[in-house]
Amino acid sequence: MAITPYLYYRDVDRAMTFLSKAFGFKALGARMRDASGRTNHAAMKLGAGVVMMGRPGAAYRNPKSLGQATQCLYVSVANADALYDRARRAGAVGLAEPADTEYGHRRCGVKDPEGHEWYFAHTIRRRRSPRASPRRAAAS
Repeated sequence: MAITPYLYYRDVDRAMTFLSKAFGFKALGARMRDASGRTNHAAMKLGAGVVMMGRPGAAYRNPKSLGQATQCLYVSVANADALYDRARRAGAVGLAEPADTEYGHRRCGVKDPEGHEWYFAHTIRRRRSPRASPRRAAAS
């Protein structure tokens, strides 16, 4: 089973350019456009993951205009440090510099131009504490 997030962007074409440059996403499938040529719906892929996006109605307020996050995405990548650097160079706002977590991930966070929060992480090897080692417990 896969879960596919669907994000709203006021400017889907601009969002796609940013997501490609900052995070390495690639366009997936055909874009649906309105009569003026603006994209109403599109999809992008990063590894095996897919994100769909669309342009909502005029009353829509993105997280940036609301002044608060409405959600965040947590994406597994090969190297969170490299992705953080790439995203910052592309104009993403840093939320959390790459750091090791207690749950075994190296994670970073950034905000895209419309205020959507993205967290990227890779698994790290955690050293077991001597107290938690099964060998040490058996030797006692």
